[in-house]
Amino acid sequence: MIRTVVLDVGETLIHDDRYWAGWADWLDVPRHTLSALVGAVVVDGRDNADALRLLRPGIDVGAEYRAREAAGRGEQLDESDLYDDVRPALSALQAMGVRVVVAGNQSSKAGDLLRALGLPADLVVTSAEWGVAKPSPDFFHQVVGVARAPAGQTLYVGDHPANDVFPAAAVGLMTAHLRRGPWGHWWADDETVQQVADYSVDSLLDLPGLVDPGWRGGGQG
Repeated sequence: MIRTVVLDVGETLIHDDRYWAGWADWLDVPRHTLSALVGAVVVDGRDNADALRLLRPGIDVGAEYRAREAAGRGEQLDESDLYDDVRPALSALQAMGVRVVVAGNQSSKAGDLLRALGLPADLVVTSAEWGVAKPSPDFFHQVVGVARAPAGQTLYVGDHPANDVFPAAAVGLMTAHLRRGPWGHWWADDETVQQVADYSVDSLLDLPGLVDPGWRGGGQG
């Protein structure tokens, strides 16, 4: 029985077009060049920041992030960044009494921007706010702590096997791999991913169908 659904952010709730375009513009390279390098690190199973390191060996990503913010060219996020299925899917889950949590590897600023969108979610939190990032087990222990349900009744949804599916499963969470974005599409048919993930979904609108129709939670908040 699924009582709580916890969702990743990048390429789960929001598409990363603006994110990578901003980095390409900041580093003064064609956007398609960085997009191609993102694809390369996806295939290699590497961290997405490695795409930036391929462009600028030795780059201090954190320092460059701060420089972008100081220059007024930092993170932005609005309704246009959301995938079309986000609001209807999350609203449907809440209507069923399911607790909805958004928790991903994002900055504190991204957390503020996400909360400003007024998503149908009981909690929106980021790795920077927790002080621990995926794929650390401590991140997923935090997830269990805010789920208000046992790990075995909490579903973590994400596109990235190494950051989402595998570490979430390792702490006893149920998992759904989302075929979305470069990581989601490239790894969707991987045998190990299919074996580890409890579910494979093509849309967030598939999630309400995974919930026992007899389940009606209450007291969410």
